[in-house]
Amino acid sequence: MRPPFTAEQFFDVFARYHEWLWPAPLVLSAIGVGLVALAIVAPRHSRIVSGGLVGLWVWMAVMYHFAFFTFVTPMAYVFGALFLVQAGLLAWHGLHTRRLHLARPVDRPSRLVGLVLAAYALVGYPLVAHLLGQRYPAVPTFGLPCPTTILTFALIVWCVHPVPRIVLVIPTAWALFGVSAAVSFGVGEDLALPVAAVLALAVVLRPHVQERSAAPPPRRPLQLGF
Repeated sequence: MRPPFTAEQFFDVFARYHEWLWPAPLVLSAIGVGLVALAIVAPRHSRIVSGGLVGLWVWMAVMYHFAFFTFVTPMAYVFGALFLVQAGLLAWHGLHTRRLHLARPVDRPSRLVGLVLAAYALVGYPLVAHLLGQRYPAVPTFGLPCPTTILTFALIVWCVHPVPRIVLVIPTAWALFGVSAAVSFGVGEDLALPVAAVLALAVVLRPHVQERSAAPPPRRPLQLGF
């Protein structure tokens, strides 16, 4: 389905966002790096990571969808509302019920998928955009929906199983929607969105099996006599 706006309008939204809100993109990128580092080094601080994700989804709803994207499509009000719902779900399960908290240690599949998605969201995404000829300020940066959704998947797969499945619904829906921009406007970096969703869902929804310890099992004591 082709979006109801032109490629020029689409990229102009990014340009106006960056011109009005500079240096917010740098701050948001630093927050993203900080959340990943905290999740790896100090997973006991799950509430800080969850709170950071909540803040990012509120930012995208208010400062991108409502403030800028509404100029090209009224559907931005719907998107913004859904992003606020996602922020509420992350807050409820990450800060209140604590059903969304980081694992320690993270099992091998979760660790690998999370690292790949986090690296792509923060480094690979802007690199691919640059290689495809997109130039600042008319380019999506971290803190905008698509790369931030990928990082959200990364942090969720690092959480203790079972993860509340409801927190995956809106990011997955956005990943599917983002393909339309990738196909219609040549935003090739967004082709990673459905891949990220599939990888995250495969890890989160798989039957959870704890990794075997590297230590050998204890030997039975030697018994003498009859």
